[in-house]
Formats: sequence, C-alpha cells, structure tokens
Amino acid sequence: MKPHSIGRTLGIGLRVAGRVVGQRIAARAQAESKAQVSGAPAAGTAVRADAAAKGRAAGEAAARTAGGVGRGVVGFLRPFRRVGGILWLEVCGVFFLLFVVAFAPTLWRTRLSYAHGPDHRTFWAAAAIMTIFLYLGVTSFWKARKK
Repeated sequence: MKPHSIGRTLGIGLRVAGRVVGQRIAARAQAESKAQVSGAPAAGTAVRADAAAKGRAAGEAAARTAGGVGRGVVGFLRPFRRVGGILWLEVCGVFFLLFVVAFAPTLWRTRLSYAHGPDHRTFWAAAAIMTIFLYLGVTSFWKARKK
C-alpha cells in the first residue's frame, strides 16, 4: 500500500471518529439541558421511571459511542493488517529456509551414499526434509508477493 493512501485512510478514520464523538457529546448536552428545563416530577414513581429512562438512554448512547469508536479503530488498523500479514509470511519463509540451510551440510556430506551406502537413510531423510522446507519457504514468499 502506498504511503499516500495509508495517510489518507488514517486521516479519514480519525475524522469520522472525531465527528462521531462530537455528535455524542452534543446530544448528551442537549438532553441534559432539556431535562433541566422540564423540572422535577411531583410523584416518587415518576422519579424512578425518569431515572430508568435516563439510564436506558445513557446505555444506548454508550453503546452507539462504543460501536462508533470500534468502527473507527478497525478502520484505523485495516492498512496495518495487510502489512502485518505480508510481514508474517516473509518471517515464516525465512524460518523455513533456515531449516534448508541447516540440513544442507548433511545432504552434501552423505551425497555419495544416495543409492546404497552406509548413510543411505540419512541422505534420503535430509533430502526429504530439505524438499519440504524449501517448498514451504518458497511458497510463503510467493504468497507474500501476491498480497
């Protein structure tokens, strides 16, 4: 991903998150000012019902705010997920290729016994292990390039 598009994505995500938070703060302030203007109810049951309604409204506002912040964070981290996946594939590829390098001396040392010598089994075991890890390392880098 180009640096220009990463910056654009981060800027848009931050602007959206800021707008959501600003709207929530304005809505809360407006609701509080309306509650102060209306005055206190006369009956005790009305006070409990009003408190329950305020609690529900506050819970709904908190849920909307948490959802908006969650979407903002996910939008912010989306470009890093792609880069992190590519980096993970490349690190795994290097790890697999280290096994190829570690078994190469064994394969070279037993190369003359490949058909029917004293190290026949060692040669074929080293060849099989090297082939598997070479395949895993190369395909890991290949998948990283395709991303």
